[in-house]
Amino acid sequence: MPLSWNEIKDRALKFYNESKDACNEDAEAKEFLIDFLNVFGVSRKKVASFEHRVKKLDEHDGYIDLLWKGQLLIEMKSRGKDLDKAYMQAKDYLCGLKEFELPKYILVSDFEIFRLYDLEEDTVKEFKFPDFVSNVQHFGFIAGYRQHTYKEQDPVNIKAAEMMGKLHDKLKSIGYEGHVLELYLVRLLFCLFAEDTTIFEKILCRL
Repeated sequence: MPLSWNEIKDRALKFYNESKDACNEDAEAKEFLIDFLNVFGVSRKKVASFEHRVKKLDEHDGYIDLLWKGQLLIEMKSRGKDLDKAYMQAKDYLCGLKEFELPKYILVSDFEIFRLYDLEEDTVKEFKFPDFVSNVQHFGFIAGYRQHTYKEQDPVNIKAAEMMGKLHDKLKSIGYEGHVLELYLVRLLFCLFAEDTTIFEKILCRL
């Protein structure tokens, strides 16, 4: 069961207070990342590995700072280093991973700035370490919370809604109304989307 958001925020504040002076990739990155995952109740040993070796496009070996297969890749840099280059380095590692290992997220950080890339939604969130507590929700996937993205309605669904409205008005104009009409439209709508839910067995016809 995921930690509550209140507990995550308490841990996030403690993490910031204990790690705000960290700045060196070589000396402090591993401990920093262990404590980072612990904010969300996740043990690094159970889910991720340090210095995961991959073969890059140039055939040279690369070493991912932290890899949680299928979920998250983290590339750390010392404070003040170029995070754009860090992201390109992280992307370069992807070609050396197997399909099931490819992460949904890439996080790059120089201990002061956090930049989280959502590869599926093609979005990026950036904030500074002092603002970590107020931005922990972006890492809900680490704790086990599902991320919800709200998008504008599909034009097809909008068109379907318009057609259902016209059908409702037409049936009402010829005498169908009340519960009977509403029940009919609900059942019709259910049938229209039932195939997507796979509740109807598919029938193959041969001509």
